[in-house]
Amino acid sequence: MEIVQLGKTDLKVSRLGVGLVEIGLQLTENDKDQAYELLNTALDGGINFFDTAECYGISEDIIGEALSHRRNEFVLATKAGHPSYSTEGLRWDVNTIKQSIDRSLKRLKTDYVDLLQIHAYDIFGPPPDDIIQVFIDAKRDGKTRYIGYSQENEEAMWAIKSGLFDTIQTAFNIMDQRGLVDILDEASKSEMGVIAKRPIGNGMWGRTFKKSDHYEDSVAKSLRVRAEKMQSIGEIEDEPDDHILAALGFVLHHSQIHTAIVGSRNPQHVKSNIDMVNNQLPISSEYVEELHKRYKLVGRNWRSID
Repeated sequence: MEIVQLGKTDLKVSRLGVGLVEIGLQLTENDKDQAYELLNTALDGGINFFDTAECYGISEDIIGEALSHRRNEFVLATKAGHPSYSTEGLRWDVNTIKQSIDRSLKRLKTDYVDLLQIHAYDIFGPPPDDIIQVFIDAKRDGKTRYIGYSQENEEAMWAIKSGLFDTIQTAFNIMDQRGLVDILDEASKSEMGVIAKRPIGNGMWGRTFKKSDHYEDSVAKSLRVRAEKMQSIGEIEDEPDDHILAALGFVLHHSQIHTAIVGSRNPQHVKSNIDMVNNQLPISSEYVEELHKRYKLVGRNWRSID
């Protein structure tokens, strides 16, 4: 697995990371052995970047239970600022954020995380200054080594230009290339670490869609529409037979992106992804360029999906 430096931090991360919302929200206490296997499979296979959040159900607890004895082998990132899915209302006050950070450390069974990110999913525009200060103080107090920001569009650009953060986590995939317009280049100029979320775009690229297909999730619905429009232009020469390979190859083709986090609850999927990244990349530059052209043709005005 290729390892790169995460921006100007001293963290070394695998190009492929694991996002842990699925194991936190889709698995139960009875599925913990499956979650433990997934995490150790990833780590043994060369993945060293794990991304979670307090609001991801039992995710932090599982990481603490499964990997705390291997803490020095991986880069641990979490987020604070978004409410748990079991609670109501946003929690953008100083005391609640402080408590959230401390709860995360306890669940993760660690004194510090490598990266603490503002989970700005539900706010638009800059967070309040006192909230930002909580994260800065957490870094000062040794609860995190670095701080980052997780958002899209104008909010992501604000975070990059603010100079306050070490990393930016933002959506990027075949159907969501908004970041190419400015975010990736600006982050690179600032030497920020760039974490691509949703890199396989909910697995929508390359599907044969039916009118009867139904998606409850609004993100999946939007990505389906975009995939259909881009695919309707026609077949692409040199397209990989495996559409997950196409999706991962597209994202990791962009050197500004340091790690792409793929969520899964299936250890076999993790093994397959590791094999793709280790043995089947890079994909054709001509194929990537064709995807850029198609996005510009039909998606020039699309915003990143948050």
